[in-house]
Amino acid sequence: MVCLFLMLMVVTITCAYGIPALPPLPIKDGCNQVESELTMVRLAGEAVILDFPIFMSVVKKRKIVPPAAKYQISKTNQTDGIVFHHEGRVQQHDEQLWFLPAQASDSGNYTCTYRNDSYCVTGNITLLVYESTSVDMTQLSHPLDAMMGEELKVFCPSLSRFNYTYTQIDWYKDSSPTALQPGREGNRGSLIIPAVRRPHAGLYTCKLTVLINNQQYKVSRVFKLQVTGPEYEITPSNPVPEVSTTSDPGLLSTKAYRTINSLTAQPPVIISPVTGTVLEVSPGSGLDLFCQVQTECQMADSTLVTWLVNGQSVELSYLERRALQGEKRVTRVSKGCQVELKLIISVITEEEEKTEMKCVAQNAGGRSEVVAQIQLEDSPFTWLIVAVVAVFFFLTVVSVFIYVLFKPKRKKNMDYFLARQNSTFSV
Repeated sequence: MVCLFLMLMVVTITCAYGIPALPPLPIKDGCNQVESELTMVRLAGEAVILDFPIFMSVVKKRKIVPPAAKYQISKTNQTDGIVFHHEGRVQQHDEQLWFLPAQASDSGNYTCTYRNDSYCVTGNITLLVYESTSVDMTQLSHPLDAMMGEELKVFCPSLSRFNYTYTQIDWYKDSSPTALQPGREGNRGSLIIPAVRRPHAGLYTCKLTVLINNQQYKVSRVFKLQVTGPEYEITPSNPVPEVSTTSDPGLLSTKAYRTINSLTAQPPVIISPVTGTVLEVSPGSGLDLFCQVQTECQMADSTLVTWLVNGQSVELSYLERRALQGEKRVTRVSKGCQVELKLIISVITEEEEKTEMKCVAQNAGGRSEVVAQIQLEDSPFTWLIVAVVAVFFFLTVVSVFIYVLFKPKRKKNMDYFLARQNSTFSV
């Protein structure tokens, strides 16, 4: 009886709440297609590790583990059916392709396929490799905006695939052949500008040497700094601070730097999201975040709004391959103007659990910021198991109660007769 009730309850819960299935992937040439990765742009002569983060997150989320299947990476514009191996200048290591070093001829569209006799899934990415003598470095740069007076600390981006723990990282500004001087504060390999000014705008390049298979290879990254905010007069008492780099590990800057504020301007107010907001997202899905800021209309154009991921700019964070900030939008509202900035994350993985998403708004009147946190939704299977266990215990308790309630009872007269009879025979 208990088992029957339990089975009926499980069927009822499943029918009532259901287990939402993931949307099917589009199919092309008999293979399931994952959306394209963000284009990777690199410099010839440097080590490049090509990977497929969106593709891998989909494979993991859908638990696609076909028996005897392997990752196969190919260059889709190749006609000779080239196959990459674990040796040579271009090597395949599972779902990664290593270029040691990369050449301009490596540019093209690459496809990663996971296939067996019954299932196939594939993803693709475009790699652009430029010669250093023939490319505008802005094409290789990560954009970065900063407000006048802001303290800026930048780490060399997109190095997570390399082991550079004991590597010296040098920074250069624009086309200068001389590296910036290291400072005494900050994290190893970071670039520090104590108080951003207009002359600090420009291209910054970080360069390092990495060790792969006991051989040294060059790696560099570029970002373009744009400075926004009101102009101010440079005087001997208010000079342009020096830009410095850091090489000492583990030391965080504790110096306080003055920010240029107007006496009349009001600081921006972030109306959405609210600090403490928890963003529940299902793994494998995308996420659109909107930061809405209210400010005076005359300050709207100069108001800087940006998203930070765990305290780092999106372009320099671990999400830089899967996230993109949209264009700033300004609209008039009843109490001034509203500035809106959209952040698009193409796919959410388990890595985003507890990730802090911070929206920062700053203008001449001051600075405001709010922090939201990503939390992964529990799987429907988890809730189903919890419900089944709860129903099982409930039905067990009910069954025991019913058994005790309707248990046959002996008649007192019969018990008394048997007791007298036993006492008579004992005499």
